[in-house]
Amino acid sequence: MQLIDVLILAVIIAIIGFSGWYIYKSKKSGSKCIGCPESGKCSGCCHKQ
Repeated sequence: MQLIDVLILAVIIAIIGFSGWYIYKSKKSGSKCIGCPESGKCSGCCHKQ
């Protein structure tokens, strides 16, 4: 593996790691729909629209 391959792999792993951390943090804080435009006032039925 060349250095550029290692750097690209590290960036991909970092993006996946931060995404997982954000989802975990949002779910732990009680958010039903992550990224919902209702700003946390959502009833949890966004997927039915």
